[in-house]
Amino acid sequence: MQQNNLFGERNTTPHWYALHTMSRHEKRVETRLQEKGVTSYLPLNTLYRQWSDRTKAVAEPLFSCYVFVHIALRDRLPVLQTAGAVNLVSFNGVPAWIPESQIAAIRQILEAKPTVSPAEYFVPGKKVKIARGPLQGLEGTVTICKNNHRLIIAIDAIRQSLAVEIDPQDLE
Repeated sequence: MQQNNLFGERNTTPHWYALHTMSRHEKRVETRLQEKGVTSYLPLNTLYRQWSDRTKAVAEPLFSCYVFVHIALRDRLPVLQTAGAVNLVSFNGVPAWIPESQIAAIRQILEAKPTVSPAEYFVPGKKVKIARGPLQGLEGTVTICKNNHRLIIAIDAIRQSLAVEIDPQDLE
């Protein structure tokens, strides 16, 4: 008897998916996935923490409780069996894939090392494109927050957004 193919071409073609993890297990999950040979991405943001005797740079996950994995759905079992992994983010029982462009946008933003912070997810408004600077080519939605212009990149599958300060003259 032939197995029912619920996921179509996503069953054999790799896409990016958001893997929900246990709280504060993101780095351990990513390390274990890499040991298994799974392509994964954990966006980290460098924060400076002040203690009474020192200040220290700490790499914190940009999106709490999420690691991105690049897999074909038929290969999801080893990912889900990873200690600390909870489940793939799904809608109506179907894992939600994340467009390559959104993963690339996160990487480009973090490589440019601007001031980055998680932002509240919202329904996208007017879209703009950055015409100049290290973030050239990125598209997103602009908001104005406390006299700073911020570009918001929305990651729909996990209902999270990423905010980065930009110069309004770099927009088109």
